[in-house]
Amino acid sequence: MKIGVVGYGTGGQHFHTPFIAAAKGCELAGIVARAEKTVAKVRSDWPDTPIFASLTDMIDAGVCDAVTITTPPHTRRDLVLEAISAGLHVIADKPFAPDYDSAIALGQAAEKAGVTLAVYQNRRFDADMQTLRKLVLDDRLGKVWRVHSRMDQNSPETIEAGPTGGMLRDIGSHVVDQMIYLLGPVSSVDAQMDMFDLPAGPTDVSFTLTLRHESGAHSHLSSSKMNYLDAREFRAYGEKGSYQSLTTDIQAQDIFAGKRPADDLEAWGYEPKENWGILCDADGEHIIPSEQGRYHDYYEAFETAVRTGVAPPVTAIQGARTLAVLDAARLSAQENRTVRLDEIIKD
Repeated sequence: MKIGVVGYGTGGQHFHTPFIAAAKGCELAGIVARAEKTVAKVRSDWPDTPIFASLTDMIDAGVCDAVTITTPPHTRRDLVLEAISAGLHVIADKPFAPDYDSAIALGQAAEKAGVTLAVYQNRRFDADMQTLRKLVLDDRLGKVWRVHSRMDQNSPETIEAGPTGGMLRDIGSHVVDQMIYLLGPVSSVDAQMDMFDLPAGPTDVSFTLTLRHESGAHSHLSSSKMNYLDAREFRAYGEKGSYQSLTTDIQAQDIFAGKRPADDLEAWGYEPKENWGILCDADGEHIIPSEQGRYHDYYEAFETAVRTGVAPPVTAIQGARTLAVLDAARLSAQENRTVRLDEIIKD
């Protein structure tokens, strides 16, 4: 599958192109970049990959079967629709639409056009997420009561400011999707958001969420980029015991250090032993080896979905339901109350 990437900010540069290049059955076919400095960076990183000034130019060149849209959030909807209209399969970065209703409309447009639309929720494929999920699937925790997820990053310069940005739509998209992936659909949300006045307008720069899942489990999620903290933590509690991990976000660290998964696929994405989590149960403490983190698995699954007709790794409907949780969270924070998902999802 020949895949073009629209946008070469930190998403295109660090979280898409290296993993397309590493994925079996996929080829990086083109990159859309405009600014002179960005074009120079693309030429340095991918000297054999054609560069286009716009998605329209890349479509007209006929170089790709699918595109990844990883431009700023407020630009994504129109670009997704343009790609769909051209008959291309689409991976849309998160959040892939402004809200739940808009997401549903994009999914319907893709279905009508007969193309596959998927949402890029790569953090399902984090090493720590895969390790915790394996413990749950192997019944090492028994029935899971609650999970705490904390993703703090000391990077205020990366906050997308203003009404279309903020942490809830950024990191919130990731941590909510992870909990839906782990614990199933959400029935209600309680949220608090911490606002900060930035030049582009008041922006949520940190949040805490409590999600009640239809399974009876509940999850507690938090994130900040304004408090000088760097920490990634999972704590899970169940009938048989508990599990805690404090990890390094290894794939992101290695990518930012200039490494690429294709250089050593077998060794890629494992948390170092000193960061392995601990399972506590009736038999004592057990160090749990890291599962492999493989963002390129997303692209391999997407290629399989298009080729065989099975569902992509994260469907438009699944992406829409994550947005419904974020919509409910914003309403909860604004009105200081619990918001049920059926207030957002009317169908």
